Amino acid sequence: MNFDLEENHRMIRDLVRDFAAREVAPGAMKRDETCEFPFDLCQKLGELGLMGIMVPEALGGAGLDVTSFVIAVEEIARHDGSLALTAASHNGLCIGHMLVGANDTLKKKYLPSLASGKKLGAWCLTEPGSGSDALAMKTTAVKKGDRWVINGSKNFITQGSVGDVYVILAHTDRSKGTRGVTAFIAEKGWKGLTPGKKEEKLGVRSSDTAALTFENLEIPEENVLGNVGEGFINALKVLDRGRVVIGAMALGLGRGALEEAAKYSKERQAFGHPISEFQGIQWLLADSAMELEAARVLVYRAAWLQGNGKFSKKESSMAKLYASEAAMRACHRGIQVFGGYGYVKEYPVERYFRDVKLCEIGEGTSEIQRDVIANQVIDQASV
Repeated sequence: MNFDLEENHRMIRDLVRDFAAREVAPGAMKRDETCEFPFDLCQKLGELGLMGIMVPEALGGAGLDVTSFVIAVEEIARHDGSLALTAASHNGLCIGHMLVGANDTLKKKYLPSLASGKKLGAWCLTEPGSGSDALAMKTTAVKKGDRWVINGSKNFITQGSVGDVYVILAHTDRSKGTRGVTAFIAEKGWKGLTPGKKEEKLGVRSSDTAALTFENLEIPEENVLGNVGEGFINALKVLDRGRVVIGAMALGLGRGALEEAAKYSKERQAFGHPISEFQGIQWLLADSAMELEAARVLVYRAAWLQGNGKFSKKESSMAKLYASEAAMRACHRGIQVFGGYGYVKEYPVERYFRDVKLCEIGEGTSEIQRDVIANQVIDQASV
């Protein structure tokens, strides 16, 4: 059993770590304050191959594996949760669904421009009245001649107002339940597709989140993504991978809080000593280090399972659940180490704290992850 990263993974880690320190960290605080979407950084990520990290090289991507994806997201999140979420959703959700279900024609049409970062992708599942209960969506698609007509709305869509390519989930036959949902690809500017205003959020503020409205949006037959009725089934596969990546995002944020707190503890003096010498501070750092290391094992194991084509629903949920909650605790402890300075925007730990909360909600809440894990444990016990 070998827990060391392979050489190619170490190279990805070092590449993204250097890029994040040089290009991402310096403007992260300003982007958080202004909520300005970083188009320039997305372009630079594209030039590094990180906006199409799992897209085959023949289609303009980097052709790397799930573990590389996880490493990249963790390193970006170490300095900016917003940009990490952008890269995660663009790669894992929009592109991820295309990699799972699209035919060769659609892949050749859309993946090269998405992989380059010249176009941004969005994945449209959540609605105002359907989050955890995704099948409660009200958006419908009706076949009319050689086109599908979509009506409905989506909510909390990442890249919702800045996206160029949209993967949309809609009911095509509600009576068939999970086999009555179909995925479609739409493009920015198509008549009937209207982005709403960008949401004002607690955290990940420079990541774009917006509602979408579909009013008689016509989708050509050739833009059905996968087979009719397979949209929800494929969406569950996409979410399994996405949960691992959100775990990696949490890991990066928690690591950032720990590293910043450890550094500050050596600089801050109290009672004539650096606070790093006080056991109360040491225990806060120790607990965060221990829990984040355990989270890393879960996240990287789930990534390895997926990369090797092994069933990993339980492991993906475990990784996402534990990493997000461990990172939340690490960010809380980070603020505690900083004391009053942790509560102001001068230092990044308060931003990490706000950003990491999304990881306990997005792509399946902690409560849903516990349901998934429990169901898998019960099913395995009955075999």
